[in-house]
Order: sequence, then C-alpha cells, then structure tokens
Amino acid sequence: MSHHLLKASVETCHWGFFDARLKPVLAVESGDTVTIDCLSGPPEVLPKGDFHIPPEIHDVHARSERQLPGHILTGPVAIAGAEPGDVLQVDILDIALRQDWGYNFIRPLAGTLIDDFHETRLLHIPLDRTAMVGKLPWGLDLPLAPFFGVMGVAPPPAWGRITSIIPRAHGGNLDNKELVKGATLYLPVFAPGGLFSCGDGHGAQGDGEVNVTAIETALQGTFRFTLRKDLRFTYPRAETPSHLLTMGMDPDLDQCVVRALRDMIVLMGEKAGLSREDAYTLCSLAADLRVTQTVNVSKGIHCMIAKALLEAKAG
Repeated sequence: MSHHLLKASVETCHWGFFDARLKPVLAVESGDTVTIDCLSGPPEVLPKGDFHIPPEIHDVHARSERQLPGHILTGPVAIAGAEPGDVLQVDILDIALRQDWGYNFIRPLAGTLIDDFHETRLLHIPLDRTAMVGKLPWGLDLPLAPFFGVMGVAPPPAWGRITSIIPRAHGGNLDNKELVKGATLYLPVFAPGGLFSCGDGHGAQGDGEVNVTAIETALQGTFRFTLRKDLRFTYPRAETPSHLLTMGMDPDLDQCVVRALRDMIVLMGEKAGLSREDAYTLCSLAADLRVTQTVNVSKGIHCMIAKALLEAKAG
C-alpha cells in the first residue's frame, strides 16, 4: 500500500463537471492513501489584502476550460480494478485548511429564499487555523468543521458531461456536513477505475446551506480508497464513527425523504437482520432525517441511525 500526493494545477483540475471520459490524473491500488490539494472559487471571489491565496489558482483561472457552471475539482483518481457495479469506499483520514480565509455570498434569485434578497453580497471571512474558528464581521467566532462539499466518482458514461452543481447517484455536490475527518463515504462505481474527484471545500456549513454557500475555502484532504467488490448498491451511503447514513437527492424534498428512508430500511436489514417492518418502526423511533441542502437544484436529505442500536440487535 502506497501514499500519493496530488497537487492542484491546470493539469490535475477540471472545472464545473463530471465526465466518465476524463482521463485519470493519478492511478492507485485499492488500499492506497492519497493527499489531494483542492482550490475554491472563480477569480471574482479572491480577496484583497494580506491573505494567503494558493498561487496555482491564478493559472487554473487563466487556463482551465470552464465548460459548465460549477466547482473546481481535483482529479480524477483511478482505482485499479474498479468496475461498474463495484463500490468505492472512501475513508476521510484528514482534512486541513489550505488558506486563511473563506467566502460566502448572497445573490439575487438564488438560494432557498429566492425572492427575499435583491442585492449581491460577497463576504470574506478570516479563518484562524490555530483556534479553528471563522471570524464573522459582527463579532462571532464560528467553530470550523471542514469538509468537502463535492466528492464523487464518474457518472455513467451515457450521461455524458454533467454539471458538478447537481448531486446524483455518483455523489458529487452532496454538501453533507457529516462527512468530516473520520467519516467514510461509499460511492457506487459506474465507470472503469471509478474516477474519484473532489473539491468545494467548506470551513463550516449549516444543514440546508440556505443562501447557496457555506464558508467556501480551499482544503487539503487525505483519503484511503478501498475497492469493495463485496458490496452492491447504486446510491451513496456513508458512516461516521457513531452513525450510519443514507441519502436522497431530488428537486422534491419529499422524494428525498422517500429515497433516504427506503435505503435506510435496506441498510438496517443488511446490518442487523431486521425485517422491513421492524426497520421502518426503528426509523420512526430512533432515526433522524436531516436536510442536507436545499439549493443545488436537486435538494438533499440524509437519514442517520446510531450504530449502537443496530449492534445491540446484531449481538
């Protein structure tokens, strides 16, 4: 098992899209770890003054093709032996800030309250990497909990080139704040090699991400990629040290709930041998439905159940 470093550059970043036809910029074996540098934002969000700006972002802005609106993503990383129908296990081993600032913006006709705010506001937020807080202008030091808003594999080849904005079965713009250091994301594989990319670093975000942006910032992540040929499912799942998660994405938030609940019932059966009726009951008694985000065209719900409740049944 080897460790690799993947830096962000014009050669290793793709801007705004996922596409199964992209050639991998790095090939690894199952079980390898990769530290990936990511960038954040278009030229107009860069701050003035005494902030650290990753120098490679200027070259990416100048020379990277931006075919679709979306995020600057680093990758893709190919995992040897990954084939459609497999599952890629992505263990998030570490996440670190790459800069001492982030940004948040409000823009008209966007976000959850599309009719309520009529002026654009770009807010630069200093990040204290020692105290791990974001310094908001009204005096609040907001605790940071960094995570990648976008983590995904290549979509099915028949989908062609798709925007990175809309989350789908391949993952992508999940914006799930539970996916911090120590969490694991499971992504179904749709193309040879899997082709994992990530970006859209967030310093902190509330469930919902209601004005479209979190504290957007550049992050460095360390991941372990494990090919799982023993798993068979077609929609992202995740786990934290304490909880199992299923997800639903759809323009209709009610349909997100339906998808996340149905997958959780299946997962409970796999993990603890619960019948569908018992799993549905336990969802009602102990599972939590949380609004992941309400702003990415397809909205998101994630369903969470404490592992201890299923381990007690299994034992």
